[in-house]
Amino acid sequence: MKTNKSFTKRLKVTKNGKIIGRKKGQNHFNAKESGRANIAKKRTQSFEFSNKVTRRFLPGMKAETTSAVKTAK
Repeated sequence: MKTNKSFTKRLKVTKNGKIIGRKKGQNHFNAKESGRANIAKKRTQSFEFSNKVTRRFLPGMKAETTSAVKTAK
């Protein structure tokens, strides 16, 4: 199966194995949002993926590191 490169480029893997990305809903219609909501959208969000999804979107990352992150939380 081919890797979804467009989604993979939007993610960052930290040194501890956490997967970080932008929150959804930031592209348009932001003028109607409150200032507090806009600031909250600029923060990054950590993702929890199953091993199957990790293999698809992050092929270079081993499944052990993602499972270790899940157990650490």
